[in-house]
Amino acid sequence: MKQRFYIDTLIWRDYYEGRSDRFRPLGEWALMFFRKALQEQHTILFSSIVVDELQKDYDKEKIQEIFSVIDNTSLFRKASVHKKQFKEASQLSKDRKVPFGDALHAIIARDNEAIVITRDRHFEVLQDITQAKKPEELLY
Repeated sequence: MKQRFYIDTLIWRDYYEGRSDRFRPLGEWALMFFRKALQEQHTILFSSIVVDELQKDYDKEKIQEIFSVIDNTSLFRKASVHKKQFKEASQLSKDRKVPFGDALHAIIARDNEAIVITRDRHFEVLQDITQAKKPEELLY
């Protein structure tokens, strides 16, 4: 079954920076996830919010380079972001004590029927909004 995955900013950074923690190859797992998702013809989503977050550390050319891992443009889509999502995310952020950006990512994923790919623990309290998985959870 084809799925839709909304990629959190930290996963893009894990991949591009080849990051790891003390024991795990986070960047390698992100790359393996992207390859598997594309091979299986799943849709990869991003939003202007992801781009805005990446722009804090990267210029436009670097962001294009980051996104170039998705070589099949028919499977790479930009999710729309609407004012009502900002309003809902603001309330959700206050109610659940999670960062506004995480609440907004969860709402965007939900509205696009996508699973959020993240390692951010804030999504644990947003599981009723959208399902969240780590890249390595979908590799095998």
